[in-house]
Parts: sequence; structure tokens; C-alpha cells
Amino acid sequence: MLSTILLAQIVSACPRCTKQQSKIIQGLTHGTGPQSNWDWVIIAFITALTLLTFIFSLKYLLKPGETSADHIKLSILSF
Repeated sequence: MLSTILLAQIVSACPRCTKQQSKIIQGLTHGTGPQSNWDWVIIAFITALTLLTFIFSLKYLLKPGETSADHIKLSILSF
């Protein structure tokens, strides 16, 4: 219980930082946040790239799809 309260205090922004941020991210992080529209474009691109990477990593981790008998994974696994 105490660790949850302390973690919430560390993660949330202080009142001074909250006043400097835009409404979208207000209260989420410390600092001033994005200063121009290009910053939002960069944030959107990095977010999309991260989500795409996460989706593909899960896809290939759960169902890799290598079925050929001469695949390199079988030479490694057949020691």
C-alpha cells in the first residue's frame, strides 16, 4: 500500500510542471513537454513505431512460422 502511494507521487508531475504543460499531457510527466507541432509529430511517429515493434515481436514470438527442415534453428536445436 505504501509503495503504491510513493510510486504515484514519483510518477505524477509536480504542480509547477503541471502549469507548464499542454492539456494533453498535463500532470503526467515532469518538464515542459512538447514546445512545437514538430515535437508532436515526432512523438506520434515514435509511438507508432514502438507499437508496431511490440506487435511484431509478439507475433513472431508466439507463432514464428519456420517449418522447413533445413532452417537454421533446427541445426542449433539438434545438439
